[in-house]
Amino acid sequence: MAYIARELERKFLKMSGFFKAVLVTGARQVGKTTMLKRLAEKQNRTYVSLDSMMARTLAQTEPELFFQTYKPPMIIDEVQYAPQLFTQIKVLCDGGDARGMFWLTGSQQFQMMKNVRESLAGRIGVLELYSLTKREKDGVHFDNELDFSFDTLIARQKTARVADIADVFNHIWRGGMPQLLGTDAEQHQEYFNAYVGTYLMRDVAELGGITDLSAFGRFLAACASLVGEQMSYKTLAEAAEIAEPTAKTWLRLLEGMGIVYLLRPYSNNALKRLSKTPKLYFLDTGLAAHLSMWLSPETLMNGAASGHFFENFVVTELLKNYAYAETKANLYYYRDSNAHEIDIFVERGTSIHPFEIKKSANPDRREIKKFDVLAKTTAERGAGGILCMCGQVTPISAIDSFIPVNLI
Repeated sequence: MAYIARELERKFLKMSGFFKAVLVTGARQVGKTTMLKRLAEKQNRTYVSLDSMMARTLAQTEPELFFQTYKPPMIIDEVQYAPQLFTQIKVLCDGGDARGMFWLTGSQQFQMMKNVRESLAGRIGVLELYSLTKREKDGVHFDNELDFSFDTLIARQKTARVADIADVFNHIWRGGMPQLLGTDAEQHQEYFNAYVGTYLMRDVAELGGITDLSAFGRFLAACASLVGEQMSYKTLAEAAEIAEPTAKTWLRLLEGMGIVYLLRPYSNNALKRLSKTPKLYFLDTGLAAHLSMWLSPETLMNGAASGHFFENFVVTELLKNYAYAETKANLYYYRDSNAHEIDIFVERGTSIHPFEIKKSANPDRREIKKFDVLAKTTAERGAGGILCMCGQVTPISAIDSFIPVNLI
């Protein structure tokens, strides 16, 4: 299978030239190891995986001996299994000026991240890799940063593929796990059966101490049923037959493992009675579709949940775009006590860019009236609009446009 270039490569190499260690976090099977091995092809870099019990035991019990056995520069896979290594990595980093000595991968666990920040502050860059974006699959690379200006969007339109709803839902249903490229429906189903049954269940047992795996399976399916909706711990708890505090703990675990993403509500002192409840999304739409028992792209596209899955796709494509970009952005949604809702805000610098997300190719332009609420805030209003399945960028107002989703 041909290697697909990852958008994170640029940022990773830049950080490797600056920090003495770089950690790439993310869910299992999204391509962390493959990317690092690809980037290390022309280097003499030691590789060791802590999935190996022999290497893991050595790392946990004899960190100094571990680094006598495996010498930097090196790649250490699944480093969350041996936090005992971090102190010794600090010692080795402080012993020389070489940059990029340690390339690490790990499933993002809160305890591991706490250990990293405490032990390696100032010495390590932390990046997150997600499953493949649609543009990575399509081999599309944009040369300009996404600022939603009309000129930027028009420039991107010259490079992007033509928007096609069947193509988009094929991506949503398949998801972005690299191993699924070129597979048929049966292989796709068995892959996710194994992914849930092997990786997820093993990790929640080892890392979260969860013993009732049957209840956790019900919990996962319940999470998938809430895609694009406000979180309800009560609903999750009832579906899995567990207590609400347990549902909160389990959701934090899934968030830490890079399985789900919680889109936080926007808060501003000038806006009263705002919702404090996050919305739930899956970082890989293919996993969510599998857990929700959508057996083909066509049934998902025509099903009752199609709008929620389309929204999940747009939100996570934006998230991935800014995770890999030079300029950071924060994502929020807006909802007040009168049920006025704006699907997503992109906060770039001092500007807020508001968006509605519509599966339609011809949505109602009056949707942008919702954005008037921003006049009550001190935030600078940036370009926004309606992210949809339209064929080309079309202005709605002086700063808002209909924006094809293939441009994000």
